[in-house]
Amino acid sequence: LAQGSHSTRTPLPAFRIVLYQPQEAMGKVHGSLARAGKVKNQTPKVAKAEKKKVLTGRAKKRFVYNRRFVSVVKGGPKRGPNSNMK
Repeated sequence: LAQGSHSTRTPLPAFRIVLYQPQEAMGKVHGSLARAGKVKNQTPKVAKAEKKKVLTGRAKKRFVYNRRFVSVVKGGPKRGPNSNMK
């Protein structure tokens, strides 16, 4: 503030009263730890299936080029890469 000018706001009090509520009075957030991991433990274990080796480098570029430009069907609506429609 410039010298000689007075603020219209009242000064803050020297102390504040903070109301404290014990933790029990507030709502529960995530449930008890007795149920932790319930869904994972009751899900049946399934062995991972063997997958084809992922292409890298030049072979991947060749595969992507063939999929995008060489084996496209002329005519008809465009379909996304995950489409199962025939």
